Amino acid sequence: MPDTPTSASAVDAAAQAATLRHGAFEDAQALFAGTLFVAMALMLFNQAGLLVGGTAGAAFLLHYVTGISFGKLFFVVNLPFYWFAFTRMGREFTLKTFVCVALLSLLTELFPHVMHVDYLNPLFASLLGGLLLGTGCLFLARHRSSLGGATVVSLYLQVRYGMRAGKVQMMIDGTVVLLALCVVPVERVAYSVLAVLVMSGFLWISHRPGRYTGG
Repeated sequence: MPDTPTSASAVDAAAQAATLRHGAFEDAQALFAGTLFVAMALMLFNQAGLLVGGTAGAAFLLHYVTGISFGKLFFVVNLPFYWFAFTRMGREFTLKTFVCVALLSLLTELFPHVMHVDYLNPLFASLLGGLLLGTGCLFLARHRSSLGGATVVSLYLQVRYGMRAGKVQMMIDGTVVLLALCVVPVERVAYSVLAVLVMSGFLWISHRPGRYTGG
């Protein structure tokens, strides 16, 4: 029996999806690049005394209070979120997220030994850092990964309920940054809120359900 137009189009769609699917090398380079962008943003924030939201924000707060390095704290703070990621987003997403969190922890420990900024305006740090964060997280999301914590929750809500990941991320990150008023000067918190708005706005605009088909 000859193929009907419907079955032929279905075959074509399946073939196109297989062609667009990311390979292992594509995943590896995107996860590394995305994590590197985020590490650079966190280096700028640390240098300028700023914060970020989610588990990274919690790790920053603990870093400022205890003096323990951000990389170690970030890795530990994310541990409880792996079970949620595994049960809601699947094994592949969880494994990639674990690798990216470990890589980010390593890069933030390494950066002070290979890069130092003598002067950094906090306004510039908030704008550039927010864009780097948004770009890095977008790379990771499009290759089915994240940096744990709030990002896992926001991506799950987008996949499950169609809620914009950037909008959810903005609400969570804004709450975490505002809680920092107890630890960080108001001026630095204001710059940190700006960075959150830049990052979340970038994701809100750029990461829409169904727009990107390379998953």
